[in-house]
Amino acid sequence: MDREFIERMKTALIELKKSIIDNLIAENTEFKEIVEGINPKDLVDIAAEDIDRRTIEAIGAQEVKRLRLIDAALSRVENEKYGLCMKCGKKIPEERLLAIPYALMCIDCKTVEERRTR
Repeated sequence: MDREFIERMKTALIELKKSIIDNLIAENTEFKEIVEGINPKDLVDIAAEDIDRRTIEAIGAQEVKRLRLIDAALSRVENEKYGLCMKCGKKIPEERLLAIPYALMCIDCKTVEERRTR
């Protein structure tokens, strides 16, 4: 794989990581404000706020997962394994990496995995 492409992807991964971290910080602040703003209310209002809190937590969990995938991709860049499918070892197409810079598998292996988990 072209070294220039890998460097561009490394920069994209770092920028994506920064963006996610900034969003998590913003969401945590928002979450904190929601929790601090809870006044004694009837059960329906408290349940609605609990749903909002769970939604924010779920979004956070998804972003944390993406951060881990990004960190793993950055490690693969350093180990010169970036762009290789973790399953079959073949090159992941550049188009796939442009769409999902932290992709672990080629399209074929990912499709097989998704079929198994259905």
